[in-house]
Amino acid sequence: MTYEVYAIRYAVSGPRLPHENFIPPDLHEQASVLDYFVWLIRGEGRDILVDTGFGEAQARARKRNLLIDPAEALRKLGVAPDSIRDVVVTHLHYDHAGNLGSFPNARFHLQDREMRYATGRCMGHGLLRHPFAVEDVVTMVRYVYAERVAFHDGDGEIAPAITVHRVGGHSDGLQVVRVATRRGPVVIASDATHFYANMARRNSFPIVYNVGDMMEGWQTVARLAGDPDRIIPGHDPAVCTLYPNTGGDVQAFALHVPPQGSVSPELAGT
Repeated sequence: MTYEVYAIRYAVSGPRLPHENFIPPDLHEQASVLDYFVWLIRGEGRDILVDTGFGEAQARARKRNLLIDPAEALRKLGVAPDSIRDVVVTHLHYDHAGNLGSFPNARFHLQDREMRYATGRCMGHGLLRHPFAVEDVVTMVRYVYAERVAFHDGDGEIAPAITVHRVGGHSDGLQVVRVATRRGPVVIASDATHFYANMARRNSFPIVYNVGDMMEGWQTVARLAGDPDRIIPGHDPAVCTLYPNTGGDVQAFALHVPPQGSVSPELAGT
């Protein structure tokens, strides 16, 4: 049983200086952009979405360049948003958990610890609260009351050969998604590693709840993927050069095919 997996690029920001991407930074590095993705899993009669991105309001508030609304991108790819039955929310940060209302028939898969974190005492601290948009969190709470949230505690199964695994670090309940494809298991790492180089250099992205959990999470991601070529970072523009764009006007990069060249240079940060 295998699936197709697509990284849909919907926004971009930057250029960002090295200190915005690494702890500590290499001040000799050039500035880089940050890409924003949602991920579509297709196969076995299923369309499963991983994360929901953000919309125009957050793009304006946070000065991000919104290329296309994620729901509209899905429509252009032939997937009606109201046909989506399962959405994996890797974590509740604004760029991964916006637009929830665009998927009226979906059940949302979330880690217990992420809901506790996003609604608990840590949100009393501005530095930790900043990556969240309160209305997105409130919407998710409403969906809990509407029985539209499936909670996971660590490892869980979304569908046959599609599993989630809590790694924490960047956010306390961050989960990654492992998908069986024809080239082997692909791990949508989301913000477990923003860039290939974060994981390769063992150098955390600065927005982080627990650095120790993040570093342990890198080992989990590597084990689940079995090959660095099958790890997909959450925001690296290299994804757009390593994988073919199969979406035409919509930038949808096929992750179920081998990369066009090895990811090793990116992983090494060279």
